[in-house]
Amino acid sequence: MAKKENKISEKTVERLSVYRRYLKDLLKKGKDRVYSHELSQIVSGTAAQVRRDLMEVGCNGCSSKGYEISLLIEEISKVLDCSKKQNVALIGVGNLGRALLGYFSGSRDNYDIVAAFDSDPAKCNRIICGRRCHSIEQLPTMIGELEISTAILAVPADSAEKVAQTLIDNGIKAILNFAPRHITTGSGVFIETLDMTSALEKAIYFSRKNT
Repeated sequence: MAKKENKISEKTVERLSVYRRYLKDLLKKGKDRVYSHELSQIVSGTAAQVRRDLMEVGCNGCSSKGYEISLLIEEISKVLDCSKKQNVALIGVGNLGRALLGYFSGSRDNYDIVAAFDSDPAKCNRIICGRRCHSIEQLPTMIGELEISTAILAVPADSAEKVAQTLIDNGIKAILNFAPRHITTGSGVFIETLDMTSALEKAIYFSRKNT
């Protein structure tokens, strides 16, 4: 099954990642096939949407037998993964940055946080969660030296846009932004902002509605 070469939407890529994580869990439990309606439940979508998503990677299931899990994982991985492991930088080693560093470092096949950066001299030149923390001033040089293409931004809101622009000016192609500020750079660089405050406020709102 050859995957299509058309550009896949951000939302579809997001769902494919969720599918793959769930499929790997099913495989560990000894299950070998899955139906679209089962996958739809984990993304709060429909079976039809799942089938459209999987057709994007060249997978067509059978109404009576569903999809072969190992094959789904393989085809989704061809789309999501790269032939070469991607190097990622973490900017900001505060409480959130440390948690992210501990969660992501050294645990993935397709990417790795290879360096951390901070403006606090007390944190620089130290090993934190298995990675050396460098001065933010070293960022432009080390992006090239370590072939870093993606950055995770966990800095205070007032410095987020400036740091993001420095990253972009030095060749970063994508930024995962945890800073509580929307970043507008006017560039073609992909920026994904995860607003935890809004997410928590939404959860609290629906907790009231469900009482």
